[in-house]
Amino acid sequence: MRAIKKARRLILSQPQTLAAQTLSKLILSLENETEFSIADLYRLNLKEFEMAISLLEEWRLDRYYEGKAKLFDVSVHYHQLVAEAAKAGASK
Repeated sequence: MRAIKKARRLILSQPQTLAAQTLSKLILSLENETEFSIADLYRLNLKEFEMAISLLEEWRLDRYYEGKAKLFDVSVHYHQLVAEAAKAGASK
């Protein structure tokens, strides 16, 4: 199971725990690109700490794929514009 899914389950099932509070702060920080105190991670037990690290890895990987998808969309759009311009130039 992915860390993102595990974190969601933990936050929903145990919202009052230190782990839920820390993971939710980490997620909000990642999404909003704001600062997060690394010391908060060290307060977690080893299993929760490892989940947070896995969450960071998945977040980074997902962000890479999102960027790749956006780049693909731009490339497709660019080629469509070039093709349309070529057709317009050929019909003159």
